[in-house]
Amino acid sequence: MKKVLFLLLIIANTISAQNADELFSSANDLYKNQNFEKAIELYKKIESKGLHSSELYYNLGSSYYKLNKVGPSIYYLEKALKINPLNEDAANNLIFAKRLALDKIEELPKTVLQKFNINYLQQLSYNQWAVVVVAFSILGSVLFLLFYFADVPSRKRFYFVTSSVSFILLIISLLITFNQYSISKNNKEAIVFAEETEVRNAPTFNSEDVFILHEGTKVLVLDGIDNWKKIKLADGKIGWIIAEDIKVISSF
Repeated sequence: MKKVLFLLLIIANTISAQNADELFSSANDLYKNQNFEKAIELYKKIESKGLHSSELYYNLGSSYYKLNKVGPSIYYLEKALKINPLNEDAANNLIFAKRLALDKIEELPKTVLQKFNINYLQQLSYNQWAVVVVAFSILGSVLFLLFYFADVPSRKRFYFVTSSVSFILLIISLLITFNQYSISKNNKEAIVFAEETEVRNAPTFNSEDVFILHEGTKVLVLDGIDNWKKIKLADGKIGWIIAEDIKVISSF
């Protein structure tokens, strides 16, 4: 009975994957024919199946950009880069999409370590760093076995040094993986979807307005109470916003 259920599960997953491929292909054709609204409908159907990819979100973001819908465009392009930070097409389109946003937020100066993290370490997602960890673990193990079975002293020294370096790089990449995972899970970024929204100094409607945000602005979600979210901007400003006015960029 278990074998039958397992077989049925495999068949169902295969059919679902085929349907998703067909939907993706049809949506791409609609995009090429500039039927962006219909293309978005098909892309969203794929998303509703629980399927996620950098290419899917890149196409969704690009479709919304063609319709001048700033919030959804930036949101999905950011999601594409969450999955694959090396997606150059998504990064380039995000630059153009951000130009449509009304708010121009100047970022606070970053330290050398922060710049190094953003410019180099965050070029790979924590999943991709995990692959690097596995690669170094395999390489280090193979080199150690070669060291163990080598008879020639010069080769033995070479394999010992290279295996040691591999294990050191393994530890470093493992620490980077945990760090990137922590950043991804703790730093909840979101995009403003409301055309215009007031940010207040407390999570109540009778509190004072501190500043106004417009559609497409990226914020960092710090906390939440009821239907309010505490947010922080890149320039350091902090305030409370109605939760329904923003959409959190989920990570995978």
